[in-house]
Amino acid sequence: MARQIEFFYDVSSPWTYLAFVNVQKLAQEEGAEIVWRPFLVGGVFNTVNPTMYRMRENPVPARDAWVKQDLQAWARLAGLKITFPPKVFPVNSVKALRGLLWAKTQGREVELATAFFELYWSEDRDISQDEVVAEAAMRAGLDPARLAQAITEPGVKEQLKANTDELIARGGFGSPTMFVGAGMFFGNDRLPLVRETLRRG
Repeated sequence: MARQIEFFYDVSSPWTYLAFVNVQKLAQEEGAEIVWRPFLVGGVFNTVNPTMYRMRENPVPARDAWVKQDLQAWARLAGLKITFPPKVFPVNSVKALRGLLWAKTQGREVELATAFFELYWSEDRDISQDEVVAEAAMRAGLDPARLAQAITEPGVKEQLKANTDELIARGGFGSPTMFVGAGMFFGNDRLPLVRETLRRG
């Protein structure tokens, strides 16, 4: 049985974009399977991590400047273009996340997630807008009309809530959160620890 990395993610985070790209390379190198778990990071912040909102309301200029510099250094290392902050930030990612859950049933989740990450973080497009969601669907080889319908389905809505509740129950507080067995890892910069845990078995 393949070793697994559970990857809980919301496409509204630039650090998650980095981890999304980097974890795929890691998994391939280590012979591990990735289980993709979209969840609503705002729901997690509301429940267990409201300090995120207070940080936005009370910025620390020196810290914010460092974060931008650090993010661009990681982006260069990963070979990605990340615009931060994008024109719409934070973005409502609910439609995208519901779409990802449906795309999984079509075997196109990674392709759709890639499209959403690129549209939002590299091209500065508002992924809460229906026309941008439709463009993501087309890039992923999916029918935009079928995706739009799936986003409204009760089962898809319930699955997104279930994933969000599960992450909270397992001790998560943000995106990306990864699990290897019982071990929890938060953030793109924890990927070396994910690799080490996989190797320990």
